[in-house]
Amino acid sequence: MDIYRTLFEVIDMRSFSNLWYWIALAVLWSSASYWVLGVPFDMIQRARKLGGQAQVDLETMVDIKIRRMLLIGEMSGLWALGLVSFAFTAMALLSVVYSVEFAQALFLLLFPLVFVGAMALSTAVKIRDRGLEGEGLHRALMRQRFSTQVIGIVSIFITAMWGMYQNLQLAVL
Repeated sequence: MDIYRTLFEVIDMRSFSNLWYWIALAVLWSSASYWVLGVPFDMIQRARKLGGQAQVDLETMVDIKIRRMLLIGEMSGLWALGLVSFAFTAMALLSVVYSVEFAQALFLLLFPLVFVGAMALSTAVKIRDRGLEGEGLHRALMRQRFSTQVIGIVSIFITAMWGMYQNLQLAVL
């Protein structure tokens, strides 16, 4: 039993004071802004600069990704919405009513991704309905990436403020 106590003293298991939580937050938002609708950002840049085969590859990749995204949304969208709503409601209740720090950390980590996902779905529908390609496709993808980055910045700021508040609150006790 002594090994567990030592381990928990050495590795702080509280979420907001754990370095791994902040690394996960940074990796999450870095990945979210790199993969625009499931397409890597460097592929978008290459298509913008070179055109030709790089543009054809981008359009093909975007077409595959948005068709897949929209098919999943049509087939299981309501079930997914229900499950996600249940999970976030449970996390919010655990966070607010019971003050479970782990639930607060997960909520602050994952909830902003709901907005990113909704925007991605909206962008996918716009690309499909308007048949965007070339410069119009580039603009739509770059707008999606910029919006994701803005949500990420706001999310990181709010998470950092809440995390500092939690750590200071525990330091006072």
